[in-house]
Amino acid sequence: MKKIAILAAVLGLSISTAASAAPINHLSTHDTAVGIGTKEAYIEYKATDEIAVGIGRNDRDEYGNPKDVYMQYNVVGQNVRLLGGYRWDMGQTDENNLYGGLALSTPTVLGFNAYASYIAGKDFNESQVGLNKSLIANLDLNVNYHNFKPDHGSRENGVGVGLTMRF
Repeated sequence: MKKIAILAAVLGLSISTAASAAPINHLSTHDTAVGIGTKEAYIEYKATDEIAVGIGRNDRDEYGNPKDVYMQYNVVGQNVRLLGGYRWDMGQTDENNLYGGLALSTPTVLGFNAYASYIAGKDFNESQVGLNKSLIANLDLNVNYHNFKPDHGSRENGVGVGLTMRF
């Protein structure tokens, strides 16, 4: 059943028109998160205690719909993570970029946790700060601010809202 749900989420991401970088989620080993927001859609899987992998699709005003495949490595629990990935289909420049970065998050307190992330590639950098709020058992609300700065073209920044289902 889990494989079917993951396959359905991946197919949904590939055809979704609503789609910044994924929020920083607190997942247990072998948990999956599927999320959609104002400017993103993603699915990620926590493969081990330290490593999560994911795929996402962004909606950029001038840069089309770039896609990411990424990995998060927990350095200090889930509160400090190294990020790495590959972004392709970047619209105007049609550049493909390896990128790296860092994410910091707070422990979950009363159903809330805050986070900040920064990634940089050869042709762009992107930062995001946000807040996750657990609504019910495995459904989270995410509110975030993202700032996308390409080397060529205009910046894009703004506030986003999304939902994440964990299973």
